[in-house]
Amino acid sequence: MAAWPSGDAVTTALATLAVDSRCALGEGILWCERRRVLYWTDILAAELWRHDPATGHTHTWSLPAPLGCLALGEDGRLLLGLANGLYASDVEAHLVARDLPLAKLVDVEADDPMTRINDGRADRHGGFVFGTKSEHADLRPAGRFHQYTAAHGLRELALPRAAIPNSICFDASGTRMYFCDSVAPRILQCRYDAATATVSDIAVFVELDTPGAEPDGAIVDAEGALWNAQWGAGRVVRYLPDGRTDCIVAVPAPQPSCCVLHDDTLYITSARVGLDAAALAAHPLSGGVFSHRIARPLARAEDRVRLP
Repeated sequence: MAAWPSGDAVTTALATLAVDSRCALGEGILWCERRRVLYWTDILAAELWRHDPATGHTHTWSLPAPLGCLALGEDGRLLLGLANGLYASDVEAHLVARDLPLAKLVDVEADDPMTRINDGRADRHGGFVFGTKSEHADLRPAGRFHQYTAAHGLRELALPRAAIPNSICFDASGTRMYFCDSVAPRILQCRYDAATATVSDIAVFVELDTPGAEPDGAIVDAEGALWNAQWGAGRVVRYLPDGRTDCIVAVPAPQPSCCVLHDDTLYITSARVGLDAAALAAHPLSGGVFSHRIARPLARAEDRVRLP
């Protein structure tokens, strides 16, 4: 377990607007190196977004249910985690359409109307790990963590139930998994065996020490450091593998939600949901995608899910 360091140099920077998307709940941003585009979701609007930084062109697709998370497929399709199921879609074949044909992969907690799919990431072994969010008004920990693979389908991971599962990402070997329940100000870690869908040695990776900060979407970079978007704190924090804070990127929106690296650029989604008129007046770009140029390329080779 590690808290913020005292006396160590921590660099600070400010992200700037890249896409004025004004999503209600922007999340799950990915970079696709093959097509050199960004994908992300507006969960509450049930929309998938695509943006080409080279041309500035942006496209959205409407979906039949909230899209909690997404992943790149090895065959070029996307895996889409809708409210109660995983689907595959060839989105690039429908660049002028508003709707997407979906191929169902598996139902997820379809018998529980009080959960929906939330955060998820490819696991570096061709699988996909994701969590389900509690939809109970009191946010009781009803959500669970699952692994999906083409070979084994859906398998539940033996992790604690969660209210808002988030921060799912993996180290370079794919044997160390990070995750959190956003209602608690800490990021956890555990050992992860992709072949058997087993986890062990759950421990605290970092404790957040800023009041109101909630850990949200996270990634691991080429040096093994974890970048975490912190909802309510208007920032993304880079933690070294030993848990020390290395860098803080301020975001001109109080609710950053997820991040991804492309080469030497950090992209960050954000949200407008829950902000009153005064907060929106103070942070009118909320819901946009922000970017920050970092000192050196830190993006990892992209991870893809093996789809049937």
